[in-house]
Amino acid sequence: MVAARNALNLSTEIIGVTATASAAAALSFKQRTLVESPAASEIADGLACRRPNQDALEIIWAHVARIVEVTDAEIAEAMCIYYQDTHNVAEGAGAASLAAAVKEKSSLAGKRVGIILTGGNVDREVFIAALSGSFQPVRQA
Repeated sequence: MVAARNALNLSTEIIGVTATASAAAALSFKQRTLVESPAASEIADGLACRRPNQDALEIIWAHVARIVEVTDAEIAEAMCIYYQDTHNVAEGAGAASLAAAVKEKSSLAGKRVGIILTGGNVDREVFIAALSGSFQPVRQA
């Protein structure tokens, strides 16, 4: 995203997203140093990073405005929204950006927002639980 924005000479604000249960990237962003943290997301394994990459962090620190943390339940809701509204199958990590936008909808009102949907690699049982509203994270409140 940073490379595309910069290549087009845009002033677009880039917001990062991570799972609350896998908060190493968010903690590293806040503390401006590499922080290791358990990777415990049960629905967004693509966000389950215990130790962020230092080179990636340098780019994030320089170009990302903030990082929004979303719960596994919020991610499951976003997966369901994607399917109900667009008939797209989104894996947990792919739906995290929508979960963040939903979480911050009041502060985004009146703004033009772009949300990236990446990935539809989701296990059948997890997707069914997300769609039915029965997804219950074991390790999160």
